[in-house]
Amino acid sequence: MSSDLFSVAGKTALVTGGTRGIGYMIAEGLVKAGARVIVSSRKTDACADAEKELSEHGEATAIPADLSDPRQSAGLAEQVAAQTSELHVLVNNAGATWGAGFDDFPVSAWDKVINLNLRAPFVLTQQLRSMLEKASRDGDPARVINIGSIDGLAVPGFENYSYGAAKAGLHHLTKHMASALAPSILVNAIAPGPFLTKMMEVPLAEHGDEIRERNPLRRIGAPADAAALAIFLSARGSSFITGATIPLDGGMTTTLKVV
Repeated sequence: MSSDLFSVAGKTALVTGGTRGIGYMIAEGLVKAGARVIVSSRKTDACADAEKELSEHGEATAIPADLSDPRQSAGLAEQVAAQTSELHVLVNNAGATWGAGFDDFPVSAWDKVINLNLRAPFVLTQQLRSMLEKASRDGDPARVINIGSIDGLAVPGFENYSYGAAKAGLHHLTKHMASALAPSILVNAIAPGPFLTKMMEVPLAEHGDEIRERNPLRRIGAPADAAALAIFLSARGSSFITGATIPLDGGMTTTLKVV
């Protein structure tokens, strides 16, 4: 078996929303595995901190951008192009959520969440397509990894209507993009379950024991879980997989019992 089946050494990856949470877990895993990593998020300070921390493990830079604005998305694509001529991996992770009761859920929450969680991955992939095409190789195409959610696979336990709908849409968009961009660019999605992130901080603080107990593996996700799956989907060993949404949830959705 070839030793490079699961290697990302020498590849360049862009991870949006990569300064914290699952995005940071993935970025850290990729850079530790030998990839050159560029991360992006809205906040300049967060970018500076992430760049400093990630650079302790390898080559990493950070670029501030609000991807809900297509003009800033285009600016990010231009800055990435100024740093490298080829982009092997794009991880569309930047996202937002909103919670409110059904009768009180605001229209503005739909716009905010849908624009960032669903429109932005499509737009940024459009803007970076030429760089991804340049990085594609026979037997090892370029990769797009969309970060969905189990909230797009099953009815969420929270009233986050626009978030669940956006993630379900992203899972389907992954299939559509995979069809359109094959064979030179593979497009897959990861649907994480509960991980210790800012988005899950309050639910885990209030209901952590219950959430762990409901999980078949009796735990929540660890940084290594997110990193390992992203590395696999970025490496040559996954070159025959496209259009898939892979639950990363300890079996919460894949073993769901209906009574």
